[in-house]
Amino acid sequence: MNQKKQCKVIGIGNALVDEITLLLDPAVLQRFNLMKGSMTLVDMEQSEEIQRETKKNSKKITSGGSVSNVIGALASMGIGTGFIGSVGNDHFGSFFSSSLTSNDVELYLKKTSLSTGVAISLVTPDGERTFATHLGAALALNSEDIDPKYFQGYDIFMIEGYLVQNHELIRAAAIMAHKLGLKVAIDLASYNVVEENLDLLHDLVESYVDIVFANEEEAKAFVGKGPKEALEYIGKMVDIVVVKVGSEGAYVKQGDQCYHIPTLSNHVIDTTGAGDFFAAGFLYGYAVGLSLDRCGFMGALLASKVIAVTGAHLEEEQWVELQREIGNM
Repeated sequence: MNQKKQCKVIGIGNALVDEITLLLDPAVLQRFNLMKGSMTLVDMEQSEEIQRETKKNSKKITSGGSVSNVIGALASMGIGTGFIGSVGNDHFGSFFSSSLTSNDVELYLKKTSLSTGVAISLVTPDGERTFATHLGAALALNSEDIDPKYFQGYDIFMIEGYLVQNHELIRAAAIMAHKLGLKVAIDLASYNVVEENLDLLHDLVESYVDIVFANEEEAKAFVGKGPKEALEYIGKMVDIVVVKVGSEGAYVKQGDQCYHIPTLSNHVIDTTGAGDFFAAGFLYGYAVGLSLDRCGFMGALLASKVIAVTGAHLEEEQWVELQREIGNM
């Protein structure tokens, strides 16, 4: 592993438990009006109905939430990390907390009487995932809960784009981190989320954000352009922009530097967490001072590992092997 002084990363996001469900019949998505590849917010009744409909399918339960996945992966790579969120005083809340603290993540969690949020990840046979998310206790986090003390000792702040359900919260968090001198990164979350919150996201990115992660559909929703054009457009707004283009890899840009990062694997079991792990790999490279192209390579490397398993988590032995692989580069 790189022995340079490492930056520390703190993130804010929806603290969720993922229920990863392997779909044999993609028609389930149509029955619940879920757009393939998107994230749709559902209420508890709808969430329970989907769970009943898919109760015979193969399932896996893990801690979840986009930025939680990023932070957990960074912690597994040896980066100092923290996470801000909100959970319920229930079994899933305890499960979420223990999953991250066991990985040495510093938690700044609000506890509420609401049920901990659940994200049902419906994975079709082609490996694509579609989320039906009941936010539950995650909705209890608000702008007044953001304490400047949370940011002390951290260098990078990762914002979950899905937090746009609370405009005041996401804006307050971005402004505070920016004022305190942290590099602010954001993942644009999902194309339908971008479309529904376009003005807010444009204001955040232009005013407070340093690093933007987006996939092809999110970039198009954000600026109305294809991936290369979006890369140029967003690159004028922020320091670093990453546009992921699925099996074709990703483009990364900082100033006059621009690189195409190819994918490292065609073995796809489940794309859940692919974007989160790309962001984690990229931020790992950034945190230890790697060049822009090597940051992109690290993103592609971590993404290739997670799409080869079910869910957005690797086992401990897989992390050990990954670190050995990086150490030999």
